[in-house]
Amino acid sequence: MKKITLLLATVALTGLIGCAKTDNYTPAATASGEEIFSLNCTKCHKPNTDGSVLMLSAAMANKDAIIKKVQTGSMSMTAFPNITGEPADRLAEYVLSNSRTK
Repeated sequence: MKKITLLLATVALTGLIGCAKTDNYTPAATASGEEIFSLNCTKCHKPNTDGSVLMLSAAMANKDAIIKKVQTGSMSMTAFPNITGEPADRLAEYVLSNSRTK
């Protein structure tokens, strides 16, 4: 029983660590927020049943928070440090206009 628990914990931890990485994707200067989201974010973030792309907490429902999260990632989210400037602004605007707040 202990071996099974240890195995399951190891698999779960490996899965989380595998998601927490850095992606060196650099969008074209003219890429739209929708293009950036479709190429990168939909690998993990699937549209909600109501058509919204994400469910944002109140703390995440602003451009600066979204851009910071995209660039730095988190324990379970890949970081995209090369999404900066206007493309980052367009991505954040797309996420805000197509998401719901909890």
